Amino acid sequence: MTMTYHKISAHADEFARELERVSDKLNLTFSEVQIKQLLGYLDNLLLWTKAYNLTAITAPKEAFIKHILDCLAIVADLPFADKSGVSVLDIGTGAGLPSVIIAIMRPDWHVTALDSNGKKVRFIRQMVGELGLANVNPVASRIEDFDGAFDVITSRAFASLDDFVNLAKPYLKTDGVLYAMKGKAPTSDDVANLTDWQIEVKSIFVPQMSDERCVVYLIAK
Repeated sequence: MTMTYHKISAHADEFARELERVSDKLNLTFSEVQIKQLLGYLDNLLLWTKAYNLTAITAPKEAFIKHILDCLAIVADLPFADKSGVSVLDIGTGAGLPSVIIAIMRPDWHVTALDSNGKKVRFIRQMVGELGLANVNPVASRIEDFDGAFDVITSRAFASLDDFVNLAKPYLKTDGVLYAMKGKAPTSDDVANLTDWQIEVKSIFVPQMSDERCVVYLIAK
């Protein structure tokens, strides 16, 4: 895969080395193709953002840490990590975070990237073609107007676990897992209404980031 970079050309080699350097800390192994896909995605994210308003972060180094490394940090801890053919729905994926990152790192999984913003979904569709991501299904829709059943449902942007659970529950398979990316660990008030769910919170390490990060697993009792 040949890749020409526009926005990260001065940083591409540095970012590639950094991915290889932190692979053990992330419990991931990067192929040459995956590194090119990750950097190609980042470059296009920054290239398209002026026209499509994809991200408020425009500095390559900051975007690499806060978007790429942040999403990579959750991949090894995804439910069913030892299985192939897992179906994933990312609700409110925006420009493809974490859906595109998951799809790059798990080419054996099927990832649906859902967002109501048509421009952002068009960007993801473009990335599917450019980066050869045959396992991504970009969908421009509100979750309430969508249909399907999934093993894992992820979110990165939801402010409230209540909102995420209420929206995601109808689309979760019987033995499926909800998997929410959060900053600080939820408080007892945050989960007070979720008594029907088994909840596990795990801190995650994001290289070069001091902000607190965690993932929340929710399994229906």
